[in-house]
Amino acid sequence: MSKEGKYVYCIIEGNEGRNFGPIGIGKRGDVVSTLGFNDISAVISSSPVTKYVIDPDNLVAHEKVIEEVMKDYTVLPLRFCTIANSAEEIRTFLRRRYGEFKGMLRDMDNKVEMGLKARWTDMKKIFAEIAHEDPAVRDGKKTAGDQSGDPDGEVKIALGMAVKAALEKKKEMDGEKILNKFKRVAVDVRKNDPVGDNMFLNAVLLVDRTREKQFDYLVEDLAESYKDTVDFKVVGPAPPFNFVNIEMKL
Repeated sequence: MSKEGKYVYCIIEGNEGRNFGPIGIGKRGDVVSTLGFNDISAVISSSPVTKYVIDPDNLVAHEKVIEEVMKDYTVLPLRFCTIANSAEEIRTFLRRRYGEFKGMLRDMDNKVEMGLKARWTDMKKIFAEIAHEDPAVRDGKKTAGDQSGDPDGEVKIALGMAVKAALEKKKEMDGEKILNKFKRVAVDVRKNDPVGDNMFLNAVLLVDRTREKQFDYLVEDLAESYKDTVDFKVVGPAPPFNFVNIEMKL
């Protein structure tokens, strides 16, 4: 039988002793509550001291607790599957890093994370633009066309590499062009790798809650400007998972 410990979800300001209900990770109905030190608290629930599998059920359970807490508090998320052996261990963690957490709570006050993805909707058009605009691709296609019959393997490989490099370059340029629109709205930006040939932007932006509407209007304007050529997807508002990465070390 696994030893019982305390799963730690996030750090919040305040020490009033909150109960968020039986929403803890692990499907046992564990109550999520707070454990405080001075004027900050850790949001915790009872849990076996075990390694939770990184699967959709556990990740969603972890994130949903933090999202619930975010309704009333600024949150500093901890890494998935952060489990302390005891409440005293958590208090020691809060005491040792108290100044750091206070500063981070000030920095993240009233901030939310907004995910923004952009995908081209017509890849034939994109590849045609690359073939027309990029010298290496243009030369590669000419070399392949000059050969009688089927081009040899080296020519095909060189052309494929040129197309790949040109596509990556276009992704970077088009992605930056989109992100520049949000300079006055976003406090910070993190770029993740795009997935697939058609996605050219996969970013998360840290936005003050007072500017959420402005963010939405910018996305609407972009969707209208790029109508029929780019598909935009927004995820959020969410806790600042990409901007806070706290690991519990004692």
